[in-house]
Amino acid sequence: MFALLYAPQPLLPQLAAEYSLDPGTASLAVGVATGGLAVGVLPIASLSEVAGRRPVILVSVLAAAVLGLLLPLAPNYPVLLAMRAVQGLAVAGFAGVAAAYLAERLGKAGVAAAVGAMIAGNTVGGMVGRVLSGVVADHLGLSGALLTVGAFGLACALLTVFTLPPIQYAAAPAPGDVLRGLGAAVRRPVLLGQYAVAMLAMGSFVALYNAAGFRLTEPPLALPPAIASLVFLAYAMGTVSSSFAGRLIDRFGRVPAVVGALAVTVAGAGLTIVDSLPLVAIGFAVLTGGFFAAHAVANGTVAAESPPGARGQAAGLYTLAYYLGSSVGGTVGTVVFDHAGWTWLIGTVTVWLTLSALAAVAVRSRH
Repeated sequence: MFALLYAPQPLLPQLAAEYSLDPGTASLAVGVATGGLAVGVLPIASLSEVAGRRPVILVSVLAAAVLGLLLPLAPNYPVLLAMRAVQGLAVAGFAGVAAAYLAERLGKAGVAAAVGAMIAGNTVGGMVGRVLSGVVADHLGLSGALLTVGAFGLACALLTVFTLPPIQYAAAPAPGDVLRGLGAAVRRPVLLGQYAVAMLAMGSFVALYNAAGFRLTEPPLALPPAIASLVFLAYAMGTVSSSFAGRLIDRFGRVPAVVGALAVTVAGAGLTIVDSLPLVAIGFAVLTGGFFAAHAVANGTVAAESPPGARGQAAGLYTLAYYLGSSVGGTVGTVVFDHAGWTWLIGTVTVWLTLSALAAVAVRSRH
């Protein structure tokens, strides 16, 4: 799912050149997909309360994969954007439901480690999709790159169909119960704090990676596009850090863990200001590790602290905030880079990440 969602990200400079776009407009290839996800996640998560988590996940992964295979057929950029928006809507069925599925499958005691492992899987998929599309584009062009990632997504979707275990449910809740669960998911301060972390941190993260291709392929670094796409190998750090989220919580507590992870993200972003390829590479590795640790802690907190009967709604609200941040923050950050440069982008995301840390601390001060 995350390979499909972010496959166009390393292709943004090529998209800009092919369709005569500025970086902000090119970044809409990512922004409209995450925007579609944000729009769809809450109603689909609520639907999963009635229809069941597993059916929603299966329809989601299959629809997103089929759309991935159809993307190369788009005749122009507006049609490509429309297809990406629908694909993001399809991804919402997985992104908004998966954490709740794990919570119901494993219980509160095991969900933190499970969500961390799932996010580690997300980082692997995101890394594979980005690197694969960036490298293949040099040989097969934009359409070949998108088709390759679409085929990879379909293989993963079929694996999910044949292996995802069912869950035995009690009677489906009434619509009124679903609405009451939504109300409970917005009344708990601890959950509101995690939604703020999701929105601000994800907006920062996507903004940096949207602009990364332009920074790396333009002077003074001036890397070939296929080499520049290797920056997404930094996602391996996110795979490692997110898988340790449960241990961080056990050792330091939820709030210190998420604040520390956000501080690491800021430090990594700062390293990328220097026009030195080794420092830029190290900076992306550090900020990626920090971001995914923060995301795993915040997402696990939502899964563990959601009131009974509101897991799907709370997971949906978290994912809504996460991808609203991706869509809006990612696009705004790319516009900042286009008009003011990389240093101003780093300053902007530092403010956003600081605000997200303050939100987590403010929640703690009320408990």
